[in-house]
Amino acid sequence: MTIRVGFGYDVHQLADGLRLVLGGVTVPHTKGLVAHSDGDVLLHSITDALLGAANMRDIGFHFPDTDGAYKGVDSRELLKKSYSLLKQKGWLVENIDSTICLQKPKLKDFIPAMQENIATDLEIDIDAVSIKATTTEKLGFVGKEEGVSVYAVVLIKKATTK
Repeated sequence: MTIRVGFGYDVHQLADGLRLVLGGVTVPHTKGLVAHSDGDVLLHSITDALLGAANMRDIGFHFPDTDGAYKGVDSRELLKKSYSLLKQKGWLVENIDSTICLQKPKLKDFIPAMQENIATDLEIDIDAVSIKATTTEKLGFVGKEEGVSVYAVVLIKKATTK
């Protein structure tokens, strides 16, 4: 069996009055993500990890922020399109491990819905989608509530043919 690991990282600025969307879930908060798309930093990092594992460049290559077609786009659509590209090359997702770095709000109650969205979009078992959340103890841009960062690692495998 052929397997590959991919790593993704993304950052978005927070600003008052915008929506905070993580894993396809709108999280109630006074601040939201500044972005060309919906700014879903979790899905962006996972998408980058998947594309990287398959040696298919990155999210900005496939969905540039200079293209008006992606203005305000739901990042779940970008994730699904990227997964379709992987499947065309014969890759399947084995599992995902991710960490959201965000000072506020607490995310524990929203993580199951995020996991469900990602598992559905990538056609994998929900148990294969790990999402953790942490603060940075008020240090750096995350700690000062100026932004959000996410790290993601994925394992993909070549689909077996019979």
